[in-house]
Amino acid sequence: MEHQHLDPAVTRPPTRRRLAGAGAVVRRRLLVAVPVLVATSIGMFALGAASPVDPAKQYAGAAAFTTTEENLAQLRANWGVDDPLPVQYLRWVGNLLRGDLGWSTSRHEAVGSVIAARAGWTLLLVGAALGVVLVASLLLGSLAAYRRGGLFDRGLRAAAYAVGSMPVFWLGLAAIALFALALGWLPAGGLTDVTATGTSWTDVAHHLVLPIGVLAVSQAPWFVLFVRDAVAESLRDDHVLAARARGLPGRTVLFGHALRTALLPFLTLVGTHLPELVGGAVLVETVFSLPGLGAVTVQAALGSDFPLLAAITLLTTTVVLAANLAADLGYAAADPRVRLDG
Repeated sequence: MEHQHLDPAVTRPPTRRRLAGAGAVVRRRLLVAVPVLVATSIGMFALGAASPVDPAKQYAGAAAFTTTEENLAQLRANWGVDDPLPVQYLRWVGNLLRGDLGWSTSRHEAVGSVIAARAGWTLLLVGAALGVVLVASLLLGSLAAYRRGGLFDRGLRAAAYAVGSMPVFWLGLAAIALFALALGWLPAGGLTDVTATGTSWTDVAHHLVLPIGVLAVSQAPWFVLFVRDAVAESLRDDHVLAARARGLPGRTVLFGHALRTALLPFLTLVGTHLPELVGGAVLVETVFSLPGLGAVTVQAALGSDFPLLAAITLLTTTVVLAANLAADLGYAAADPRVRLDG
């Protein structure tokens, strides 16, 4: 009898196949992530090198007008800013790999300390806003798709298009004018009251309602419209029509069948939309005077603080790449028909 030779990938247990496939996705993403990070670092370094700002004079501040040229030259020699650009870049990359992010010329402290003290607030703002966006868009988009063409659907789409055309900083200023100044319901900015002697989570939560709401509202239109269109398309699928024909309740058909199918491309949208969410967080933090990475990013840009700008840019790039990887893994986990190993 002739023996059949089976593909080892087929005979492998399902769990092991899934783990092996996940490893393949991670490897492929790393093959893309490493060149992207290298290109980003080179671009940031080239922009910093092309800046006409003298880092020695910038560090000296007002004292640069009275200090001697010998002292400024000694500062440049200590930092190696007069070395050839390839030498400076390799030294900078070597310091990064050792965990030394450099010295912030605008904050006059280590870049690592600046990021460590402020990254948590930015992650809290982005994470909370993303959670609100996901819940609201899934609920509102699904209801609009179920009542497609109705008054709620038309009103929601009109509101989404209107809000989508408004800059996030304008939404923030409008929210402050309405809810903080006119109505007095919420504070206009900061994390605590001016008279507060400490930081409590209730006070912080009260101050974050407006920033989180503004950031969520600014990002929600595209998610709502996407869910609305995806669910409306899913409602015409055969398995959804069959569920309706069996007499299942409308809520079960909508959330148990149509929405589950529409969730798959929605996961990819979340990963690809994260850069815009992070960019919006920078503006929201600036408008509401929050002590996150957004405020120091603006300060670093105005002060030509290259070490701080470069570190924040690389950090956000890494977060976006990690989010895209998580979206790929989540997509494959939600749909067993997707082969992770390609």
